[in-house]
Amino acid sequence: MTRAFGLIVVGDEILSGKRADKHMPKVIELLAARGLQLGWAEYVGDVPARITAALGRAFGSGDIVFSTGGIGATPDDHTRQCAAQALRVPLELHPEAELLIRERMQDTAREQGIAYEPDRPDNIHRLNMGVFPKGATIIRNPYNKIPGFSVGHVHFVPGFPVMAWPMIESVLDSRYAHMFSSGQSGEKSVIVFGAMEATLTPLMQAIEAAHAGIKVFSLPSVDHPEYGRHIELGVKGDPVRLDAAYAQLIEGLHAYDARLGPELVR
Repeated sequence: MTRAFGLIVVGDEILSGKRADKHMPKVIELLAARGLQLGWAEYVGDVPARITAALGRAFGSGDIVFSTGGIGATPDDHTRQCAAQALRVPLELHPEAELLIRERMQDTAREQGIAYEPDRPDNIHRLNMGVFPKGATIIRNPYNKIPGFSVGHVHFVPGFPVMAWPMIESVLDSRYAHMFSSGQSGEKSVIVFGAMEATLTPLMQAIEAAHAGIKVFSLPSVDHPEYGRHIELGVKGDPVRLDAAYAQLIEGLHAYDARLGPELVR
């Protein structure tokens, strides 16, 4: 089975509604531009036990997973520690991360016109942002040099979109280019009035069984402003097989005496 792409969004602010999640739509966009798609997503508040459990599932899944948020060094940032706990490995200051964080501190001191004091308590504390699970590799951060990290195929980036999105792109392009496709995937569907999904399920199953590389989808609606109550029923996938699968769909719907509306091609 091909690895799926997953997304974990960490943060109380998402679940409380203080901030709207922007990561999932962007990750879907970044993947789609490379002929890929998001397989699953999970939202987790700032509760260490829940974060550890979510990351344990991610590490055990074999999927390619991006985790956003919670990798800072404030009391409500738990992701680094939870990743180590899920992996059952110690945390350690990554030497390359330390160098990058110290570079950032020197840049900040220079911008402020003050002397860089490496042993000042707040600067020492900032090095915690480079404390990762043992064996991690870094993800460079083009925005402010404070890195994220990867362990296997699970990749950790900050919650800030301006940092997270370029970092996710760099991971995709540097590690998973072999999985990219030309994005050649078609989709055809038709509006079906007055039918029940349960009635049409055998037809949907027959089409998927007969056409490898094709998925059938059913999107019911009860209050569409134009079509009212209806089902959008369609096929998507390999363009070479799409027309034959769609022809079988239409033929099957006629056999059910279904009332058909507009056809949609994407």
